[in-house]
Amino acid sequence: MARINVLLVLVFLFMITKAPAQLPSSVIPPFNQETASKFSSLAFSCIGTEFPNKISHLLNSSEDVAPPSELHPAFYGCLDWHSSVHGHWLLVKTVQMFPDLPQREEIVAFLNKNLTPEKMEVEANYFKAENRTSYERPYGWAWLLKLASELANTDDPDEQKWFEALQPLTEVIKSNYYSYLPGLYYPIRRGVHENTAFGIALALDYAKAVGDKTFESFLKERARFYFLNDTNIPAIWEPEGDDFLSPSLVEADLMRRVLTREEFIHWFKNFMPEIPFSLTHPAVVAKRDDPKGVHLDGLNLSRAWCMFELAKVLPDDSKLHSDLWQAGYRHAAEALPNVLSDNYMGTHWLATFAVYMYLSLADVQQ
Repeated sequence: MARINVLLVLVFLFMITKAPAQLPSSVIPPFNQETASKFSSLAFSCIGTEFPNKISHLLNSSEDVAPPSELHPAFYGCLDWHSSVHGHWLLVKTVQMFPDLPQREEIVAFLNKNLTPEKMEVEANYFKAENRTSYERPYGWAWLLKLASELANTDDPDEQKWFEALQPLTEVIKSNYYSYLPGLYYPIRRGVHENTAFGIALALDYAKAVGDKTFESFLKERARFYFLNDTNIPAIWEPEGDDFLSPSLVEADLMRRVLTREEFIHWFKNFMPEIPFSLTHPAVVAKRDDPKGVHLDGLNLSRAWCMFELAKVLPDDSKLHSDLWQAGYRHAAEALPNVLSDNYMGTHWLATFAVYMYLSLADVQQ
């Protein structure tokens, strides 16, 4: 029996590393209502959980001393502001996709109480206060615009109301991009919150969703300025120990939004002539209960979504298309079992990355 089990493992490893054929569907669970419900439960349980809270708060005076729920009446849960924001995005997305989601009524009721004009005014004023121009820059900014983009073109009355309520904060964030990026001469490439490519990518999704051509052109110009001439990216150096984004793949994921397909294929060939083993195989998570160590579970999920998105753009019959598709599955299969756990350092945010990954996987050309 032991020899049979070993043989099965070897066959499976061969399939995910060598074979161009479709991987078995059992590699990762399907993204259905049951899976969406589990991920939604994680987000829903934490967006109203104020503590523990990793607050990043600049005090201009003693009057600024206050608990998270007073500083951020809407986005105070899930350990930090940006995780709360993308937790809201997850709930909006799953409610949109699965009308019969078991928690739907509870989620909608909570969002109706949370995404209100009054609370958004307080959130916007926080960003406008003195000395807070860098708050949540650009990762939290990007997720706020991603949340708004999901609500931009909807016939649902509740979602229309949430979109309108977000507008004061959305406008402040958009203004911050206009102030920040022209003064950023060198992009920030590390695979963490400051990453420039990721910040531009989700903002670009928003610009396209709302039809803001001026903002879209501005973001594309900045992306070209930072990244168009990049060649031979040293992807072999990845990952670093606290990455949750791949510096090379997230940059490519931005540029496939910016360039035409033909332009992108040419750019990517020069950008990453060869995909190293360290990028095609999942990062090892050595200490999952460490807040930064568990970042690597998120890295495996974000690598997967980048690989799936890139595979859609590259020629269907190319080896690169096949290699990226298989590597994406490999990363997803490694990371997904760790999303649902009792480790709050991971569960307060990993479900968002899992849902985003599934959305990227949805229509990969096989």
